[in-house]
Amino acid sequence: MVLQKLLRFGKQLLRVKVVDCSEDSRLSRCLNTFDLVALGVGSTLGAGVYVLAGAVARQNAGPAIVLSFLIAALASVLAGLCYAEFGARVPKTGSAYLYSYVTVGELWAFITGWNLILSYIIGTSSVARAWSATFDELIGRHIEQFCRHYMSMNAPGVLAEYPDMFAVAIILSLSGLLAFGVKESAMVNKVFTCINVLVLMFMVVSGLVKGTLKNWHLNPEDVLKGSNSSGFNTSEPEVSPESLGMGGFMPFGFTGVLSGAATCFYAFVGFDCIATTGEEVKNPQRAIPIGIVSSLLICFVAYFGVSAALTMMMPYYMLDKNSPLPVAFKYVGWEGATYAVAVGSLCALSTSLIGAMFPTPRVLWAMADDGLLFKYIAEINPKTKTPFRATVTTGLMADGLLFSFLARVSERKTPIVSTISAGVLSAIMAFLFDLKDLVDLMSIGTLLAYTLVAACVLVLRYQPEHPTQVYHMANTHEELEMSESISAASMGILPGVEERFSFKTLLFPDNTEPSTLSGSAVNVCASLLGFLILVFSVFAVQGTTASWGVAVLSVIAMVCLILTLIIWRQPQSKSKLSFKVPLLPFIPVVSMFVNVYLMMQLDRGTWIRFALWMSIGLVIYFGYGIRHSSEGSLVRSSPDIELDPCKPTCAHNGDTMSHEKEAFLCPTQENEVDEDGEL
Repeated sequence: MVLQKLLRFGKQLLRVKVVDCSEDSRLSRCLNTFDLVALGVGSTLGAGVYVLAGAVARQNAGPAIVLSFLIAALASVLAGLCYAEFGARVPKTGSAYLYSYVTVGELWAFITGWNLILSYIIGTSSVARAWSATFDELIGRHIEQFCRHYMSMNAPGVLAEYPDMFAVAIILSLSGLLAFGVKESAMVNKVFTCINVLVLMFMVVSGLVKGTLKNWHLNPEDVLKGSNSSGFNTSEPEVSPESLGMGGFMPFGFTGVLSGAATCFYAFVGFDCIATTGEEVKNPQRAIPIGIVSSLLICFVAYFGVSAALTMMMPYYMLDKNSPLPVAFKYVGWEGATYAVAVGSLCALSTSLIGAMFPTPRVLWAMADDGLLFKYIAEINPKTKTPFRATVTTGLMADGLLFSFLARVSERKTPIVSTISAGVLSAIMAFLFDLKDLVDLMSIGTLLAYTLVAACVLVLRYQPEHPTQVYHMANTHEELEMSESISAASMGILPGVEERFSFKTLLFPDNTEPSTLSGSAVNVCASLLGFLILVFSVFAVQGTTASWGVAVLSVIAMVCLILTLIIWRQPQSKSKLSFKVPLLPFIPVVSMFVNVYLMMQLDRGTWIRFALWMSIGLVIYFGYGIRHSSEGSLVRSSPDIELDPCKPTCAHNGDTMSHEKEAFLCPTQENEVDEDGEL
């Protein structure tokens, strides 16, 4: 009796979401490919480009920062490719939350969504405070002086020194914009993004004109003797040998380049907001992959160009860590260019703020619509077709908890409750808290989402499909002809034929299509891979140099390689998608390792705050979400499904398929959406 209850409880935690293919989007499909590219570039290419290059070049990499950005871009592309494939598979709202829900189950989906919400809200609050501080600096710090004098808060270590009223006004204003309509928000984002890109182009060209390659080949001895090898007449501060390193292009060695790449990796965080637009973009199977890959490419070119121009204009050891570009322009005698830097910084902060606020109400709305958070948030504005309440709740979310009243849609068809809620929660956090100690929590949520998406891609490509479902995947006449040519024997899942496990079938499968046995083998290998990658990262970060530590790492690496090769030997699904991750299983495995390794580098305090946040989330899930889950209601209405969750359910046209297959096969019907306005 107890065992049956535990088994039933375990099934509740791992139940997967069934995507309703016949239901049209309740949100407004008004975005095109260019809108998504602008959203991704604006969210990713934020104010970090004006600050990060100087700090990393001076402290970690020197002129070799261009290599740091290259390595970071390659690591980010690994995650971006996995997101792109899921965007082609499941063009629905929810991003990594939805991808986890249809693949690994409800509990993992809630954990992913709960941490994404925290990441986006902290991002919104921190960018709003940065926008306020930048603007206040331009006008002589009058806002800070007023708030310190009349609104000072004496709670060091808990609250900020003073509440930031201007940051609150910024967040609430953008919340109103997002609640008003997604098309209007996208238009504002495109304007600011284009201005930001133009300013960056001006900086790159200026740097190449006024810079010199001599700054990439500095000799520490000459610098210490007081010679100015940059060719510009200016007084240099006293230089320490430690700040010079070994000189040359790579003054701090390749380890410095890798250390800089780890920091630069976070500069590419933000493209995942594109994945939340699945129900608001025309032809999402095509637009989402193009938007993700294109935005990452544009951001890499921008970071590469700015860092190259910066280190050519000014010696790396003289770069300012807080405002490198204005100082560099003053160094070469172009003080007037600092005004362009100020304009670009405000535009970049504005696009970053929109990029941080845009996905939050959509994830919040998706979770509320699924019953895991309070349904009231899932309201959509009938006119604007945006999650109005979820957007406003996100603004408040920084200081409170969210509940299921967030699922309504307003008359303009926007998730209005979610929109308002998101804005108010973020505003409260920006108003009260000093976010320096909380910003690392953003990294955990984002990296966890990246890891799960990579794992889901790894697993699903090797899962068997029902023989009749290849017709659901056919979007063109050629694909339909290909599906008709697939014989039942090649599917490897003929009724009445039972496969038997052996090492020969594991390494040399007889079938050219995935089978139940090969799919189970991949599931087991992927689970072991995830665990071993976690153990490897913990040992590597602890920096064990003893012989036994090196031996343990070598054994774990060898076992991971063997498991990866076993997965590689299994047959992949030949179902056609508009985009597929190449070089499976290696790209998802490397992406999982990079993300987990970076997570393990976060400090103990961050993990304690993460555990506290997760405790609050699990209380909400087990107290509310697990009982009000839409999938749970579906299971309770169909007792036979609960007894056998793997049993095929009724699908379109009387066919049968499992929950998981329906989630990934049927959404291809979205390709029938009109492509007017696409690039």
